[in-house]
Amino acid sequence: MSRPDQRSAARLAAVQALYQMDLAGTGLNDILAEFEAHWIGQEVEGDQYKPADIALFRDILHGVLEHQRVLDVMVNEGLQSGWPLARVENILRAILRGGAYELRQRGDIPARVVIKEYTDVGGAFFGRDEVGMVNAVLDGLAHRLRPDEFDVKAKIG
Repeated sequence: MSRPDQRSAARLAAVQALYQMDLAGTGLNDILAEFEAHWIGQEVEGDQYKPADIALFRDILHGVLEHQRVLDVMVNEGLQSGWPLARVENILRAILRGGAYELRQRGDIPARVVIKEYTDVGGAFFGRDEVGMVNAVLDGLAHRLRPDEFDVKAKIG
C-alpha cells in the first residue's frame, strides 16, 4: 500500500475514532489502543480495514483534542449562519475538526490535499449536500489560514 493510501486510511480512522470519542465519551488512550489493535489493518466483521500511517492517525487525534476549542470556533465561522457546529451531525463534526486541525497545524501538507482528503472521507458517509458542505467549509478555512497557497499573483511573479 502506498504512503498516500496509508495517509488516507489514517484520516478515515481518525474521523471514526473522533466520532466514537464524541458519541461514547471514550478517552484518548482507550481509543488509540482499540483502533491500533483491532481496527487499523485488521478484518472486522468481514470488512478489511487498510493499513494506516499511525503517526498521522495519532497526530490528528492528539491535535484535535488539544486545539478543539479554537478549531470549533474556526469551523463555526465557516458554517452557514444558524448552523453552529453543535447542531452538525457527529461524524460531520469529526470530519470538519480533523480537516481544520490539519489546515491550521500541518503546514507541511498542502491545503488542497487536506480539502480533497476530508471531502473524500465525507463521501464515504454522506451524499452530495454534506460533501459539498465539507468542501465549502474547509476551502473557506484554507483560504483564510493559508492565503499564500491560493494567491495566483504570488505564483506568477
